[in-house]
Amino acid sequence: MPEKYNFLEDLKSSRQPFIADGAMGTMLHQRGQGFQHCFDLLNLTQPSLVAEIHHAYIDAGAQIIQTNTFGANRFKLARHDLDTRLEEINVAGVELARRVVLASFKKVYIAGDIGPLGVRLAPFGRVQLEEAREVFCEQISVLIGASVDLLIIETMTDLFEIREAVLAARDVDARIPILASMTFTRDDRTLLGDSPEKVAEKIRDAGADLIGVNCSGGPDQILRILKAMRQAVPDGLFSAMPNAGWPEQVSGRIFYPATPEYFGEYALSFWQAGARVIGGCCGTTPQHITFMRKSVDSTPVEILLAQPAAMSRDSEDSPEMREQPTQLAQKLASGKFIFTVEMDPPRGLATQKLLAGASLLAESGADVIDVADSPMARMRMSPWAVCSLIQKKVGVETVLHFPTRGRNLLRVQGDLLAAHAIGVRNIFVIMGDPTAIGDYPNAADNFDLVPSGLICLIKEGFNAGVDHSGSDIGQPTSFFTGCALNLNPSNPHQEARNLHRKVTSGADFILTQPVYEPARAVTFLELYNREFGHLQVPVLMGILPLNNLRHANFLHQEVPGVDIPNAILQKMESAGDKGIDVGAEIASDLIREMRPLIQGVYLMPAFNRFDIVAGIIEQNK
Repeated sequence: MPEKYNFLEDLKSSRQPFIADGAMGTMLHQRGQGFQHCFDLLNLTQPSLVAEIHHAYIDAGAQIIQTNTFGANRFKLARHDLDTRLEEINVAGVELARRVVLASFKKVYIAGDIGPLGVRLAPFGRVQLEEAREVFCEQISVLIGASVDLLIIETMTDLFEIREAVLAARDVDARIPILASMTFTRDDRTLLGDSPEKVAEKIRDAGADLIGVNCSGGPDQILRILKAMRQAVPDGLFSAMPNAGWPEQVSGRIFYPATPEYFGEYALSFWQAGARVIGGCCGTTPQHITFMRKSVDSTPVEILLAQPAAMSRDSEDSPEMREQPTQLAQKLASGKFIFTVEMDPPRGLATQKLLAGASLLAESGADVIDVADSPMARMRMSPWAVCSLIQKKVGVETVLHFPTRGRNLLRVQGDLLAAHAIGVRNIFVIMGDPTAIGDYPNAADNFDLVPSGLICLIKEGFNAGVDHSGSDIGQPTSFFTGCALNLNPSNPHQEARNLHRKVTSGADFILTQPVYEPARAVTFLELYNREFGHLQVPVLMGILPLNNLRHANFLHQEVPGVDIPNAILQKMESAGDKGIDVGAEIASDLIREMRPLIQGVYLMPAFNRFDIVAGIIEQNK
């Protein structure tokens, strides 16, 4: 029988937190293993690869390594026709870890890693709780039989499921140390909507020894959740194992932005906040663990505990948990020059061309994609669906255009909740085009709120956790809200007053109508600053590249708010069949001329020429 350590006794007697390892899946993927394959089978087919990763984490300073058995339960293995090899795969995972630990000549604890079953449990699915506990017992019995030092039940999204996993472990061995950990979405709730406080209490009541939060977002979010959990269960033992930030997709590959140095800083914050086990999840490499180890080892306990605990950067321990600002909000706050591009939803069901265009724009450097809502009052697919598809399939953040026209107060609020539920956080509030100009001229276009009123409802109502009547909506939303502006208005004083109402209502950013006369735009901004003080809200200037003279004349003659000076019309006339290239040059000239006065551009591709807009972005980045 291999030697087993008394993990809990050692942990409680230690003055420092224990450092766990990072992301086995990330490291296997970096070494060429596709996510469609069964990583757990590698314990048998490529044991040296798994052992190499264990060894790297131990060398980095990990005191706990998790077996490569995250998906080695009956349900998940059955998808690969491997359920009959469950015992073989789990035993191999433990023995591999043990051989690496013995070769290291270090005291390292082996944790049997148990992930979600990969099925929905009742009452939200068809698998009954008793069956789930039986499946957990099957894997846990093998891991404990192979002499792991503790169990880590991780990345759970369902409180019913994590409870059955903990109870299954207690059925198998009443004394085995159990770390039970949940993951959270961007709004600091589980996938099924449970708060950190409720999660901590339920995990404690189920009988786990350590209450954990893992995966989720980056360290900052994990710190917020950890503090909320500890406040609910002040005498508990806790663990924190964040992702290396929110994943980003670049050219089809997944990247995690949080650096090892950043993880090192947060290791101390987790320790101060009460975490006794600190590690990493998706995207966390041995380098991240190295910096966490160094931070903990180089900081005397007395100095750390004498300092006030580090606060989460955006929650300040407020009673209402808030998610991180959107990427657009963070980029604007940092002073970055933003490129956003408008896309129209399709007229039918096909979204392939739209997604291909969005991918091109993201690769060219677009920071965000704007999705219009029934442009020119013409019937198109709901922009919510388009925003959701772009964010999920392309991996770039979106801005949802949200017209007030055609929505009564009930519809407005229901639609806002729907947008938040599908992960859309950037909202561009506009009046919307009158139905009289569209393909359904008899459709109703009544409205209960003007744009400034809707902005106020979002910022002072929904983002504060209440609806228009003041009733609680359960948790605050976190919308980042934009408004519209015409920099070339026929009545500048009226436009300035309208903008001031939107700004005082809480607008976070401004998207403008297309600009072709920079001097008039500058004159308007100077007028606003004289009448209402310096405009603090970032302005993203509208740029609509011209395709040819006919296109320019149409905009000049028929689109309200768009005036194209004679000099540009003459350029387009002289361009002949090179009009699209000249239009792109004019767009770049406008960006360069206005860049000192704005914080980004809002590009509107004519006739879906996303390639032209992509070129403009690349030239002006």
